[in-house]
Amino acid sequence: MKKSVLAVFCFSLILTGCKTDKKTEVAAPKMELSILDKVANAHGFDQFRNVKEIAFTFNVDRPDSHSERSWVWNTMTNDIVSINKGDTISYNRKTMDSTATKINGGFINDKYWLMAPFNLAWDKNNITYDHKSDVPAPISKNPMQKLTIVYGNEGGYTPGDAYDFYFGNDYMIKEWVFRRSNQPEPSLITTWENYADINGLKIAEMHQNEDGSFKLYFTNIKVTSKTP
Repeated sequence: MKKSVLAVFCFSLILTGCKTDKKTEVAAPKMELSILDKVANAHGFDQFRNVKEIAFTFNVDRPDSHSERSWVWNTMTNDIVSINKGDTISYNRKTMDSTATKINGGFINDKYWLMAPFNLAWDKNNITYDHKSDVPAPISKNPMQKLTIVYGNEGGYTPGDAYDFYFGNDYMIKEWVFRRSNQPEPSLITTWENYADINGLKIAEMHQNEDGSFKLYFTNIKVTSKTP
């Protein structure tokens, strides 16, 4: 009888010990994404890590002219191929001479138009920003969210420039304003339209001003993914 009582007492101690030692795991709170990240991710920024190479042709149409230049960018090695007016030049952005530096200015400009939403994430340490709601967009006049970013005054090809992005609740950019050196007056206002989903990257293939006299658009876009 004493053995039975002792056995029950010991078993109770084991159960009590288990209950006492059990720890409750608390899930870490999720960090709220900044407006910069929300806009970038809406355009497929989280898929960029799977990209190996991007090729595209940058086109500009004005009433009396057409210009274009093509690029191939290896995102892993930073090798660039520039194709412009029949000339093909290759360089690596880590080791640029004066000629490559000049050509690279064109690449930076064209790539920015292609994927400006991604630069919101890439450049977040070199910009200040302001976010407002229900602001009339400059072309459509529709109420949208407005994100203004201003680049720092040091580094880059155009330091101090400002951009106003206009978008809806889906965070997809519909219009934007470029203001050189953060001047109050717009330097250029265009649409963001004709979106294409290319291997997860959502790219606006057409940008034009209000009367359509200026068109900036992309053709021959190709996105190559990394080999699994």
